[in-house]
Amino acid sequence: MKKAISIICRSAKATAFAAGVSMISAASLFMGPFIATPAHAAETWQANDDDSLLFDIRSGKYRLGDGVRGYQTATGVCVDLADVIIALDLPVRLDKKSRRATGWIFSENQTLTIERDSNTVQKVNERKKLKQSDIYDTPEGWCVNVKSLENWLDVSLQADLSNALLVLKSDTKLPFQSALERKERAAKIRPRRSFDLSSLPQSTEPYKLWRTPSVDAVVSAGGLRDNRSGQQFDLRYELFASGEVGKASFDARLSSTDKGIPQNLRVRAYRTDPKGQLLGPLKATHFALGDVSTVSTPLVSQSTVGRGGFVTNRPVDRPDSFDRTSFRGELPEGWEAELYRNGQLLAFAETRTDGRYEFIDVPLLYGQNNFEVVLYGPQGQVKRDNKTVPVGLDSIPPKQTYYWAGVHEAGEDLIRLSGFSSSRQAGWRGGIGFERGLNAKTSVAASLFSLQIDGNRYNYLEGSLRRAVGPTLVELSASSNLIGGTALRGQLLGALGDTQITAETIWARGGFTSDRIEQKVNGRHGLSVDHNFTLGEKIVPFHIDAQYETQTDGNNSLDLRARTSFNLRRFSVTGELIWGKRFSAFGPDPPDQITGRILVNGRIGKVRLRGEASYRIAPEKRFERVNFTGEWGAGERSNWRAELGYDVPFNRARAGIGYVRRFDKFSLTASAEAATDGSVAAGLNLAFSLGPDPRNGKFRFSSNKLANNGQALAIVFRDKNRDGIRQPNEPLEENVEITAGQSTALTPTDKNGRSVVDNLQPFRPVLIGIDTGSLPDPYVQPSLPGVVITPRPGIAMTVELPLVAAGEVEGTLVRQGGGAISGVGLELLDGEGRVVRETRTEFDGFFLFEGVPYGEYRVRIDQLSAQATKLSPQLAGRAIVDDQNPIARLGAVTVSGLRTLAAADSTDQIP
Repeated sequence: MKKAISIICRSAKATAFAAGVSMISAASLFMGPFIATPAHAAETWQANDDDSLLFDIRSGKYRLGDGVRGYQTATGVCVDLADVIIALDLPVRLDKKSRRATGWIFSENQTLTIERDSNTVQKVNERKKLKQSDIYDTPEGWCVNVKSLENWLDVSLQADLSNALLVLKSDTKLPFQSALERKERAAKIRPRRSFDLSSLPQSTEPYKLWRTPSVDAVVSAGGLRDNRSGQQFDLRYELFASGEVGKASFDARLSSTDKGIPQNLRVRAYRTDPKGQLLGPLKATHFALGDVSTVSTPLVSQSTVGRGGFVTNRPVDRPDSFDRTSFRGELPEGWEAELYRNGQLLAFAETRTDGRYEFIDVPLLYGQNNFEVVLYGPQGQVKRDNKTVPVGLDSIPPKQTYYWAGVHEAGEDLIRLSGFSSSRQAGWRGGIGFERGLNAKTSVAASLFSLQIDGNRYNYLEGSLRRAVGPTLVELSASSNLIGGTALRGQLLGALGDTQITAETIWARGGFTSDRIEQKVNGRHGLSVDHNFTLGEKIVPFHIDAQYETQTDGNNSLDLRARTSFNLRRFSVTGELIWGKRFSAFGPDPPDQITGRILVNGRIGKVRLRGEASYRIAPEKRFERVNFTGEWGAGERSNWRAELGYDVPFNRARAGIGYVRRFDKFSLTASAEAATDGSVAAGLNLAFSLGPDPRNGKFRFSSNKLANNGQALAIVFRDKNRDGIRQPNEPLEENVEITAGQSTALTPTDKNGRSVVDNLQPFRPVLIGIDTGSLPDPYVQPSLPGVVITPRPGIAMTVELPLVAAGEVEGTLVRQGGGAISGVGLELLDGEGRVVRETRTEFDGFFLFEGVPYGEYRVRIDQLSAQATKLSPQLAGRAIVDDQNPIARLGAVTVSGLRTLAAADSTDQIP
């Protein structure tokens, strides 16, 4: 409930008096309840300091307001009505001129009117005369008898003089109680406190001339008996290695044919630094030699892979274009890949001959784009890779310049092991480009290319201007083929309320041809709309896009695509409808092509289900793909997988079953399959990683992907001299669990105080720290929140984490003039301003920070509590915890509040 109080009742003198009343007279405490009172005492009682009281109002575990003033009268206890109104957040107005109080109690139909001149009180339709003992005039205002106030508010009020409490009870939940419960729930679900990683200690691992690589290996063997192809036996393997050579990172991927013969070998040497400190004055964030990929632009270049070199200073996670991005990765034989954006399925990829998946030019929406690439293995393996791409006004920071340059032979591996596979982009190509942020809303870009397309050489100049206009981003691009031909493009990305809109138009003239615009295409115009509909409590995202393409020969086309996703209890369903229409320049138009696709993910009990079906609606009705899989656990390290499907090309149904067992050093998968035409198959898959063991310099086997991901070696020791450096005589700590960002290492430290953390995302800073819950002694704590590292693939980075002696910090939080403050969140800050501990004050204002490492600290109120209570977050004083003072006692810590309108309006006094 918002305050609707306008109180003209309390004088400045009364405010000062409230601050001074912190002690209750002994006579009023102990003698008052037992003194005999004559009948005329109520008429002659006058307020005096000896009878004054100061109460805290409590309702259950909640403390209400900042205290209520009162008196011990001849007929009992009375309390200041203005203080009660503020404490209970009642919409009641006290007016000194009319000597009236009007408003309502806890609900709008419970009206209350008090008229002193007519000496009446009316609650709803019931009007009564005021007794002489109901209200007393005091220097603070109206002092209302507690028993009378009980009747007016329809609650129970008990004055506990020994503890200076006014206890409120109610048979029904009152509005202020619900508000306090909501605040308490909000405090419990606050996001976990995060650090500014740049402000924490950093650990860097220098590059070396040679580091033995880590290797991820997958070996598959299987047999097949088929009515069409007879019997056959397959043996395939794939090796991926990453390490360092010549003070640079390198990776290599080797894959084989079905007969175990090496087929593809890709090698790359590179350096990546998110801080942009590579190649001296170039300040590059990434450069690579070997099998590299290049950038894409709106009108000319499409990202391709080949042997060559590449360098850029662009941020590591920045997409090539503001309206689109691309995803590439390794896709072993038999695997499938799906791409999701904000929970919606966007694309699907199956195994290719080059062992890769590619999602090129994926559209971006204005705002946050949360992408997830999900890889499904033939024996039930599931791998996920998440990436967030924001699209907003600050896509290029003002006054900053990004560049890129690259040259490579597209489609050609650095080391060719098999025949060359030609493509439209095959051949040597190169380019250079720049982007510049002019201000917070405007940026420009320019690039120069020399490309080989369909065996012909073309040279291009391309430029673009990007501008933020309200809630939209607009980009205008132009390109010219230096031997003739031009192209223009307009792109709009924006939001209209909750609706995301993307519009694009391209015009090509003079036979313009590029990666983006094929020969004969002279126009391409598209519009897409994304909107989240609300159906009851469910949110249903909906996407529709249309693209119209025109060609110089008149053979135009129109493509429409609609997609939606929704949840049905434990299932997530994505449906897609695709309609393609072709217009022929000569003769009748070809028949329309309409295809529907549905993807279902969900659970039934402990079984995870995934189903996919693709159905051609026109020109002929038939299924193109049907497949269902179910997975369930058989223990912490085992899984079963069952599959049912229908192969349209072979007109056969099939069923399969697989079993996955994960060991510490490898994982093993066995599978079997049978089809309705009599075909049977069986296979065995072995996956493991091999790499240097950072604990002893030897080799180790692991089921984790050592080559694809980063590693950290954490060493935990007791820092006796508190210098942060491990000395030979300082003991190592065993059975301490290590944290990496928001996760915990699978194994605690060994007897040598060492633990290896695997599966770290490469080139993304992460905080390596200690899980304090695993420490057996609360008086031994980490001296720092942790150490930040930037992992590199296949490399183990060493981090030393010191433990120091710890103590406690305690005190009592009080307001100026007295009065404890309960339920307030407090933070303990170290000398660097980092929050090292959090706590909450108890009912009497007492607070305690436990397990505080030795050092110097200060206390402040957390942001949420400061806003809710209107208290100043800054607190005076400091705490020193050391050998001489293992318990820092701060005593009473005074906090000042912000002046409120109600306090300002209370400067007038009611006579």
